[in-house]
Amino acid sequence: MGKLKVINDFLPPPEQLVVKEDNIKVTIALKKSSIEFFKKEAKKHHTSYQKMIRQLIDWYTSQHQKSA
Repeated sequence: MGKLKVINDFLPPPEQLVVKEDNIKVTIALKKSSIEFFKKEAKKHHTSYQKMIRQLIDWYTSQHQKSA
């Protein structure tokens, strides 16, 4: 194998990997076709449609906050 070098553990502990963000629960009315789309895509990707919609809104927000 050759000369080995010990590398210190640089990974954070599990409790530092859990990012707690402030979330606010909202009620929103969306088109039936939009929800059907997200449910279909979520099923394909083994996730929840709510999580996909939340990610989309978060992505949109972060893109527009940079330019504001």
